[in-house]
Amino acid sequence: MPDRSTGNPAPRDSGSPGTEGAPGPGAETSPPAPRQGAPHHDELTRLRRIEGQVRGIQGMVEADRYCIDILTQIRSVLGALEKVSDSILERHLRHCVADAFASDDPRAKEEKLQEVLRVLEKARR
Repeated sequence: MPDRSTGNPAPRDSGSPGTEGAPGPGAETSPPAPRQGAPHHDELTRLRRIEGQVRGIQGMVEADRYCIDILTQIRSVLGALEKVSDSILERHLRHCVADAFASDDPRAKEEKLQEVLRVLEKARR
């Protein structure tokens, strides 16, 4: 099952010593508990607006509009998606990661740290 915060497959336990009761290799891990706090209301509003922009671009392509105008609209959508991405990452850092680091669970801290590092590494590509 994909990790909801990154879209990546959920990490699996290696079944190494000290993981009694943890699923072994190949076993599905349960998804993380639902996130506490306010839903992503602002992000959903932005995504609906972006969806409308994408439909507008589709109409421009179908109408054979001027290429530069289409490219300008595409750049606008990409910028808007980056803002949504930044907002979700900030929320993740302020809530999910902060909660993990406030806990006494070193494994939870390491998992959240690795999640963030993977996301940042992908963003640089």
